[in-house]
Amino acid sequence: MIAAYFRYLWRAGNLHGLHSPFVYALYRDIIRHRHPAPPGTSPIETLRQSLLRSKQSLTVTDLGAGSRRSTGNVRAVSTMARNAQKPARYAWLLHRLALHFNAGYVLELGTSLGLTTAYLANAAAQTSGQLYSFEGCPNTATLARSHLNQLGYSDVNIVVGNLDDTLAETVATLPRIDLVFFDANHRYEPTVQYFMTCLPFIHNDTLFIFDDIHWSAGMEQAWEAIKAHPAVQVTIDLFGVGLVFFRREQPKQHFVLRF
Repeated sequence: MIAAYFRYLWRAGNLHGLHSPFVYALYRDIIRHRHPAPPGTSPIETLRQSLLRSKQSLTVTDLGAGSRRSTGNVRAVSTMARNAQKPARYAWLLHRLALHFNAGYVLELGTSLGLTTAYLANAAAQTSGQLYSFEGCPNTATLARSHLNQLGYSDVNIVVGNLDDTLAETVATLPRIDLVFFDANHRYEPTVQYFMTCLPFIHNDTLFIFDDIHWSAGMEQAWEAIKAHPAVQVTIDLFGVGLVFFRREQPKQHFVLRF
């Protein structure tokens, strides 16, 4: 992970030398622009601080790649809040992207404690969108539901069960997919599988966001496979997440940019 970060820093650029008008504007106005915290999201950060101090433990069913910092199936909620949730600046980025692309049908693969979910729900409320968040562990999903209800996002659809089954079943009921945040099983085969499951439902302006693309050699392999797919036109590597666009009017280009 450390070596991957230094490789990223070596390759990462900024606005200078960006010759794609689409990527230039997106990077300047949405990715790097220092927006204030989205209205209505301060309660989410208050909840985050509360969870970081929590003494509660949770018995989890882990269907993914597991945790680097926790072993066994009993995990401290404070540890989950610290390690299994995207930091606020990334959550704000997801919020900005969902608003910018006016995402109506939004999927989140991996609910965890529901903090990042709440940011996406805040954006969906402003776009009159529908958010489907998938969680494999019933106990985690129950806790996330209580958090989302507490924050006023009771309309989030939490889909509980093995993502290998629930994802295909759910997307088959949707007219399209506008945005997907892939944050579930951080391994090569499941990541590519979930990408392929969602692919038939994309349109020209769909955005896929992949979490932790440099988390492991397997995730880096998955990222390279996704970049090479014929349907993918533009990708942006921000280290913590990777953005994938399908805009047919764009030449196929891959960017590594500082965030």
